[in-house]
Amino acid sequence: MKLVDILEIGRVIHGLTSTTREDVLRELVHRGFVQRECNTELGIADEDRIVSVLLERERTFSTGIKDGLAIPHAKLERLDTVLAAIGVSDDGVDFGAPDGKKSQVFVVLLAPESGAGLHLKALARISRIFSEESILGKVVAAPDAEGIFRVLADEDARFA
Repeated sequence: MKLVDILEIGRVIHGLTSTTREDVLRELVHRGFVQRECNTELGIADEDRIVSVLLERERTFSTGIKDGLAIPHAKLERLDTVLAAIGVSDDGVDFGAPDGKKSQVFVVLLAPESGAGLHLKALARISRIFSEESILGKVVAAPDAEGIFRVLADEDARFA
């Protein structure tokens, strides 16, 4: 599974404005999944449920990884496919990463309730892309959503 198969430019958010974990998740869901231009099967009526599921996952175990990356993820019964949205915060937000650093790049994954294999493949792909140390810095430095998408698409293409 390639990242570009589950991510579209309309789900890339440059300049997140939220400053708390809950607000970041709400902004990512609102701007990355439920607005019409996001091109998903989700709508405004799904927003609170998605945020609730993501927050519950955060209470169980933080999805702040390290070096400024967080990968919030959840399974939803309403989905038929895996979807990704990406947001970048200039100042970063405390997401409980083990290294204590604020997260600046957020890759949100939503997967079908019955799609454990797809969910794991998507997480593995994202981990592989961000294993290259320079990628996070390139994503943060990108001037806009198109630039972020281009950085990720180029890195995604490097892997078969």
